[in-house]
Amino acid sequence: MLSLKKIYVIISKNNPEREYETLKTRVKSAIVLLSVTFLCVLLSPVTRVLFFAVVGGICAYEYSKNVEKLDASCTLWVMILYLAVQAVLAYFHVGYLSYTICFIACVYLSLFSGVLHKKVSGRGALYTLAGLSYPCLPFGLILVISVSDIWWQTLVLACAATWICDSFALFGGMAFGKHKLAPHVSPKKTWEGCISGALSSIVTGVLIYFIYSKVYPIPLWLCVFTALLASTVGQLGDLAESMLKRMIGVKDFSNLIPGHGGAFDRMDSLMFSVPTTYICLLLAAV
Repeated sequence: MLSLKKIYVIISKNNPEREYETLKTRVKSAIVLLSVTFLCVLLSPVTRVLFFAVVGGICAYEYSKNVEKLDASCTLWVMILYLAVQAVLAYFHVGYLSYTICFIACVYLSLFSGVLHKKVSGRGALYTLAGLSYPCLPFGLILVISVSDIWWQTLVLACAATWICDSFALFGGMAFGKHKLAPHVSPKKTWEGCISGALSSIVTGVLIYFIYSKVYPIPLWLCVFTALLASTVGQLGDLAESMLKRMIGVKDFSNLIPGHGGAFDRMDSLMFSVPTTYICLLLAAV
């Protein structure tokens, strides 16, 4: 019987032994990450909001530190302030107008920081605005979603579709990859891997439907369509983050998570897929 290592060596094309060791490290880290994530998300709304606010803050920190390599200084405290206030507003269900005011106020603070602080200046203010838009705004949306009436349906479907798609895209690319998807952004990604991931998300949608049907009424077509769309925008989010890393000139945003890079590297797809899944379920009046 073929072991997982032998299968990996067969389908891998470049230095399979080293890549397999990297895969083992990724799996071990993923187990720890999933355990912590499930505990924080399922324990209570308070821990759920705090978890996403902290992860968003770490992503903002990683973004700010890497922007310094472009000879620019972000106003990190503005991004942290936005996430902290947004977390409080989301927990108390204050309303969408308050969320908008919070974001606009932080936009003003970002610009004023460039005016008032010579070290930040105009470039730093613009990079702070960019950081507010990405990664902070997606996390602001996730904070709101995490305390909504359909938070668990959204997170289960988005995470399952994204993670399974990522895994099948990786192995599909290694086994069949020949045509580069976006070589100027991410040289290793291929159309074959992308299609493998998309096909896996369709199967994921069907499986999620049967899981949901026991406790939550949701149409099969909606599960499949949402899983496919979520995984697709998740792959676009991965490419967007790769584009940002290539612009800065780094491989990963940090070494926080062994085998995965930083929190930003781990959340790049979910920042796109979670809001997309929520919008689909909301529009379908689920």
